[in-house]
Amino acid sequence: MSIWGKVIGGFAGFAIGGPLGMIMGTVAGHAYDKMKAGDAGRIDDNVNRQVAFTTAVIVLSAKMAKADGRVTRAEVDAFKELFHIPPDEMKNVGRLFNEAKQDAQDFEPYAEQISMMFAHEPAVMEELLGGLFHIARADGFVHPKELEFLRKTALIFGFSEIQFERLKAIHMGDMGGAPGADGGADPYQVLGLSRQASDDEIKKTYRVLIRENHPDTLIAQGMPQEFIDVANEKMAAINAAYDVIEKERGLK
Repeated sequence: MSIWGKVIGGFAGFAIGGPLGMIMGTVAGHAYDKMKAGDAGRIDDNVNRQVAFTTAVIVLSAKMAKADGRVTRAEVDAFKELFHIPPDEMKNVGRLFNEAKQDAQDFEPYAEQISMMFAHEPAVMEELLGGLFHIARADGFVHPKELEFLRKTALIFGFSEIQFERLKAIHMGDMGGAPGADGGADPYQVLGLSRQASDDEIKKTYRVLIRENHPDTLIAQGMPQEFIDVANEKMAAINAAYDVIEKERGLK
């Protein structure tokens, strides 16, 4: 069964608990308060984390769609393409998306739950934010209210304003006119470094980022296989930034 079937089936939601488990139970049609506590123990913890990640992407995408008051076809298509939703699960994913849009609860409790679950795996939360950035920019324009939503989500996840600007540079560099060699993002900002960083510091930082953001590492920490394109997109940005700096400084 794909991760999407696990999400919509709702069987792991009760082991997850909290607002994410509750909204899954609502869509799956289960009585959350009647679920036996013993059922939670039969669900693998890594599956729980994968389901939580996936549910959070759907719910936060829906909440972000409400931020600017409209959902464009480009954003919907980007969501479908990036996350490899099987055709037979599309309708069910749509049900969860629509439930999240209508849910009176705002996005903060969902973001807070993810922050607690992945407190020791910030790279996984960066990938979740990367998916949200991808959807927000799909129609060629990121609404200021969407950008503020992303900033608030990043802060709830425990990232600083500087770290958010780095993520913004990675995912919006070619839209923001930052001073990169090709008119895109500043490559130093993408790596989270200043232009005064030494060659050794640049090389070390690059190696750490590649190791932390490798798809295999992220999947082991709870990112589902179905989200591999999110990780590859970010890896490409990191590699491109290092290539620019490498040529600029003549690094070996």
